[in-house]
Amino acid sequence: MSYSRFAIYYVPPVGPLADFGASWLGWDVLRGRETPQPDMSGLDDITMTPRKYGFHATLKPPFRLAVGQNVPALEAAASDLAVNLAPAICDGLELTTLGGFLALTPQGDMHAVRRVAGACVRELDLFRAPASEAELARRRKAGLSLPQEALLAQWGYPYVMEEFRFHMTLTARLPRDDIAVWSAAVRRHLPDLPSLFVLDQIALCGEREDGRFEVIHRYKLTG
Repeated sequence: MSYSRFAIYYVPPVGPLADFGASWLGWDVLRGRETPQPDMSGLDDITMTPRKYGFHATLKPPFRLAVGQNVPALEAAASDLAVNLAPAICDGLELTTLGGFLALTPQGDMHAVRRVAGACVRELDLFRAPASEAELARRRKAGLSLPQEALLAQWGYPYVMEEFRFHMTLTARLPRDDIAVWSAAVRRHLPDLPSLFVLDQIALCGEREDGRFEVIHRYKLTG
């Protein structure tokens, strides 16, 4: 399989939460295949944007491989990183609204989660090709703060390190009047959420020729 971009994601382990995410979005990122969605009017439309990425939380945002790098070297580096990273534990997941879209987010102290995400961004950055001017311009349209602009310049993405917020996206941006309706719909389909959230693995994912991401390999955090 040939991939145009790569990313480091958290992808839930096989089980009820992963099954929910694949069904809700209509794409199983772990198995790289479409999944039938619940029969609800409008669900296909509101999940169209996050569908291509699958149910996940971004740790290192999508990037093109730098000149001189290759996939086996990236896989080896991701494996080495995981061996030296300790798992992160925080309070359980909950459904929240972030900037108009629905997502699952962990609660409580985020320090350990940010530690894992920061290491993924930092330690694998030699594999990232510099962002193009078009990519930088697209990011700047969001109206970045000075710290976000600095992060964009250094890491190719403005919402990393101190600006990072772990989230597992469930919808595109929703009209304000629709948020309560779709929140209720999500809650009807959600499995029981964990009382403790454990980030104990990372996944190297690739963007396929059809624009959708799939898991290439998972790595347990054993540091």
